[in-house]
Amino acid sequence: MHAVAEISSSPVSVGLAELIALSNNAHQLQLRPRVIRARQGGQYISRMRGRGMEFDESRPYQPGDDVRNIDWRVTARTGKTHSKVFREERERPVLISVDARLPMFFATRGRFKWVQAARLAALLSWTTLQAGDRVGGEIYSEEGFTEFRPRRGKQSVLRFIRSLSDATSHPQMDAKEHSMEKVFRRMRRTAHPGSLVIFISDFRGFDEASERQLARIARHNDVLLLHVYDWLEASLPRRGHYRLGDGERTLELDTGKADLRSNYSQQYHHRVGRLQKLCRRLHMTWLQCATEDDPATVLRGIFGKEALR
Repeated sequence: MHAVAEISSSPVSVGLAELIALSNNAHQLQLRPRVIRARQGGQYISRMRGRGMEFDESRPYQPGDDVRNIDWRVTARTGKTHSKVFREERERPVLISVDARLPMFFATRGRFKWVQAARLAALLSWTTLQAGDRVGGEIYSEEGFTEFRPRRGKQSVLRFIRSLSDATSHPQMDAKEHSMEKVFRRMRRTAHPGSLVIFISDFRGFDEASERQLARIARHNDVLLLHVYDWLEASLPRRGHYRLGDGERTLELDTGKADLRSNYSQQYHHRVGRLQKLCRRLHMTWLQCATEDDPATVLRGIFGKEALR
């Protein structure tokens, strides 16, 4: 059994050295989760396909063929039903999309959501490297997208995690919340069929347009939604007066009204419940990581080698 590296980190920022050191934890992981529905945290784990499948040829339809693999172009041209035949790729791209928008720079316990997201992304990147797969993805914020094409090798991972470290500074303080539709639309164009696509976010701004784009990605790829959250987003604290601040602005919060606390909690659970239901319907993997959780422990719950025995 490998020893878990002890990493000291800041709650509000993440350094390159810390992300590099997380490679020690990645030896305990492999990107093939168990097929379970966890009893805690509302986790839903789908059956991942493993490495990607590459189109080989079309042949006449045979009883038992998956109707989703019907080659409609050849069928229309020949007048006879044909199925697509795939062969397993020697490697599969793993694309990691990381949310660096303003709401991710927040926490009341543990570390900023952004710090957790960066550490999760680094762990998954190192795990991809040790599996011999290509790693790529994107980091997005209100300022735009930084894209990384899937490539093999340690240098590719280092470029990615260096950008994760650099992205921890100076988020725009006056940014407005926007739909995540653009995030999923861009990824739909980037992800080749058979890829493993991982979204690490708090999923603010997830709407119907976002859902349509995500559904298209899930048709031909394995998808993991990794939800990063702070406990205050799920429920208001007990009755009292509270003051929150970001270093520039402060917010006075009065939680004395029971209906306020109830409505607040219901809105959060409705939003998260919608995402969980979508994961079940589209056979995607759902996983949550709180700001006070250890990211390596969270990932070991479904990607740990011991859990896969």
